[in-house]
Amino acid sequence: MGIDITPADVADFHQVLADHSRYWGERDLRSLHLLALVREFGATCLVARAEDGIRGYVFGFVTPDGTGYVHLIATRDDTRGSGLGRRLYAAFAEAAELQGARRLKAITSVENTGSIAFHRSVGFDVRITDDYNGPGRAMAVFRRDLPLAF
Repeated sequence: MGIDITPADVADFHQVLADHSRYWGERDLRSLHLLALVREFGATCLVARAEDGIRGYVFGFVTPDGTGYVHLIATRDDTRGSGLGRRLYAAFAEAAELQGARRLKAITSVENTGSIAFHRSVGFDVRITDDYNGPGRAMAVFRRDLPLAF
């Protein structure tokens, strides 16, 4: 079954929210899903679609200083370990470079060991930054230069 990675639309956004637990399990991250990202930064908000629905997605944007910021990236529970996360990052990096990005950045909680391991595996440097998300709220901050090559 083929998977196509294309820009997300409003219907895709709502489908991702409807299937939220398939991507995030017990963690409720619906408040981080911002429809404005899809509406305003459509070229860098992507879904991986197969015949059976959306297998994964990445929502991000390019900052004025040339940073492709990944706000959310997720793969569906039945797709993990297939390399789709890498494909989504590659597609995002390509879209971000077309908009002038020279580097990528993402963040996650320090407890999210799976995300930290994944980002390291795709070549990101990881730094734990104290108070990144407010007093006492350290975050793992990922950075890497473009181009992205696996």
